[in-house]
Amino acid sequence: MRIISGLYKGKKIHAPKNLPVRPTTDQAKEALFNILNNNFYITDTIILDIFSGTGNISYEFASRGSKHITSVDINNKCINFIKSVSNELSFNLKTIKSDVYKFIKSCNLDFDIIFADPPYNFEIEKYEKLISLIIKKNLLKNDGLLIIEHSKNISLKNSKNYSESREYGRCCFSFFKS
Repeated sequence: MRIISGLYKGKKIHAPKNLPVRPTTDQAKEALFNILNNNFYITDTIILDIFSGTGNISYEFASRGSKHITSVDINNKCINFIKSVSNELSFNLKTIKSDVYKFIKSCNLDFDIIFADPPYNFEIEKYEKLISLIIKKNLLKNDGLLIIEHSKNISLKNSKNYSESREYGRCCFSFFKS
């Protein structure tokens, strides 16, 4: 994986092979950030990256100047890898090892953008629970955006606060507004 733009544009990051992850492809990430750049000043955003995995999305936000990024993952190896890369590149990432649902229930902050990349074998009920919890807890600021990456075999069009979806290969991003 590589950082697409910003201070570390072109920087390749090599994740250990033993991480249980599926990083967002460079093509899909570039398309996503083109959308976000048209709607947000990335330097002014407060970001929550849940199911962070390798930290791929967090690094992209950090490279583009976002100063407030929280990365949450339950896997200790993933969190340690994110901390390591964050330290190496002097990113100010806050890492939290936690079950995402527990984190959301206890979180009292609000975010401009929440990016969620749960496992592709998630069942539709788990997606619905995730969306519902984020909306109920008011974790999105006014005009905030929840983005969920998922398999193109899943449709979230009937979910609460759904706005649109974009497909990139086998990957799909669904957007939800506050």
